[in-house]
Amino acid sequence: MAWGDRKKAEQKPRRDIYQEVTSRILELLETGVAPWRQPIKRSNTSDGMPKSLSTGKNYRGINVFLLAMTSWAHGYGSDYWATFNQVTKNNGKVRKGEKSTLVVFWKQAATTDKESGEAITIPVLRHYNVFNAEQCEGLKTPDQATDVVVAEPFEPIAEADRIATSYAGGPLVLHTGAAAMYLPKIDTVRIAAPDRFETRESYYATLFHELAHSTGHKSRLNRGLDEAPAPFGSPDYSKEELVAEMGSAFLCAAAGISPPTIEQSAAYIDGWRKKLKDDKKLVVQAAGQGQRAADHILGVSLEAENAPETP
Repeated sequence: MAWGDRKKAEQKPRRDIYQEVTSRILELLETGVAPWRQPIKRSNTSDGMPKSLSTGKNYRGINVFLLAMTSWAHGYGSDYWATFNQVTKNNGKVRKGEKSTLVVFWKQAATTDKESGEAITIPVLRHYNVFNAEQCEGLKTPDQATDVVVAEPFEPIAEADRIATSYAGGPLVLHTGAAAMYLPKIDTVRIAAPDRFETRESYYATLFHELAHSTGHKSRLNRGLDEAPAPFGSPDYSKEELVAEMGSAFLCAAAGISPPTIEQSAAYIDGWRKKLKDDKKLVVQAAGQGQRAADHILGVSLEAENAPETP
């Protein structure tokens, strides 16, 4: 046998990490997975419902949606909201440049019936503007004052950190608030501080998820995220979540942290898959785009991936 032929025979087949991860996730989906759990720790007194600082009561109706969506979009970690005057009254100060959020309510107003002349009350729609506590300085709120949990110092995982920081031409990453999101219009990832996550692995898995989303920007793989964003909960939105989580699972495998994160990925994928009528093919399809996202972050070109191996 010639030396070149013997060398080829001795070479082991390349391990397909992506296929291994996809197969494992499909296996977990087949056997059933636990419901997905939020890995970001909240304050001990926080239940996630928007609250009025002046009354301590939860907002209701459309205000819950208005404030919750604003908190999600900006990554606010506090549940409490106050008007400019309420902030000032509580010895706080709204930061310069911060924008308020509209809140509406119905108020019973006294008037006179034009036909009968009798005194009556009618509902009148009123509105006012509020700021989240995290838009303010020096403002004390219950979810801040009673939160005495001391976070353990965060120790980076070397390979996971290298992957995240070596993403060439990637988005701006800001550690702020109590949520994680990719904002395509400004090409920015907002994510809670690493020490707010239950584990180091869950921090990197979440960061990888948002970085995978960022590959859909028009300057990268162009999945239309910044020019034609899909409405929350729509089929296209759900499919993009599958792509991002598959990309995250692949990056976790590349970083060597797959075992602690794979079941959480499967649980997250299962939730979105159910919204798409349990079509298992979608997971495989998402894996293809997830692989492209992971390759882009890892700096692996399609040409290099498909190039034949040299002896």
